[in-house]
Amino acid sequence: MPLSVAIPAKNEERYIAGCVESVQGLTDEVLVVLDPQCNDRTAALAEAGGARVERAPFVSFAHLRNRTLGLCRHPWVFFLDADERATPELCQEIAPLVGHEPDPADPQAVVGYWIPRHNYFFGKRVGHAGWYPDHQLRLLLRTRAHYPEEQRVHEVAELQGETERLQGHMLHYNVDRVGEFQAKQRRYARLEAERLASQGLRARPRQLLSQPLKEFWRRYISLEGWRDGLLGLYLCSAMGYYKFWTHWHMLRMRRES
Repeated sequence: MPLSVAIPAKNEERYIAGCVESVQGLTDEVLVVLDPQCNDRTAALAEAGGARVERAPFVSFAHLRNRTLGLCRHPWVFFLDADERATPELCQEIAPLVGHEPDPADPQAVVGYWIPRHNYFFGKRVGHAGWYPDHQLRLLLRTRAHYPEEQRVHEVAELQGETERLQGHMLHYNVDRVGEFQAKQRRYARLEAERLASQGLRARPRQLLSQPLKEFWRRYISLEGWRDGLLGLYLCSAMGYYKFWTHWHMLRMRRES
């Protein structure tokens, strides 16, 4: 089948075996692109599951995905993160879609597919506050896709062609521990601050309060995060915290410049 499954990874021994197993039988190429600083059993577990392992240094998420596109051998690429799984229904839906390549001269050809994603936090699926259906553009025609490298986090491919939406789901086992979640949010906040600053945007001190409150209201009230109970309250508060740190980093960079 002319499909590569690509999995960027670093220190993912908790998740990598399940991720690789979820796409068994879908394709003959499962590629794990491993950070050279990985110091756990990710590579061994991936290879034991039948994956090919390549190593590439981390520059940015977008750069890594572009590098991964170049390492894949087949025309279509399905990106999975190590803490994600493809459901059997999704694999069945993908299989007939990648049996051919669109006409290169057709600008209206479908060259990418958005896939809905279920997000799990601390073992519980979250259905509101923007975490569902959480469509991700992950099935791409390699020669018609590129990730803009100014996107430091939450990168999305730019495509030369059209997209469609699939019905089958990915499963995302987001975090298991509070400390892990907070560390991830602080890292993403710094990267987002750098991206916004590079675009010439400037933070103001009052935004340290206004932006977290605005984000909490958007997720908890407008996007009905309250429907997920105490977990929804915690997650919506955490996303407000993420906005606080994003603007705090922007103010710090402004003072240091």
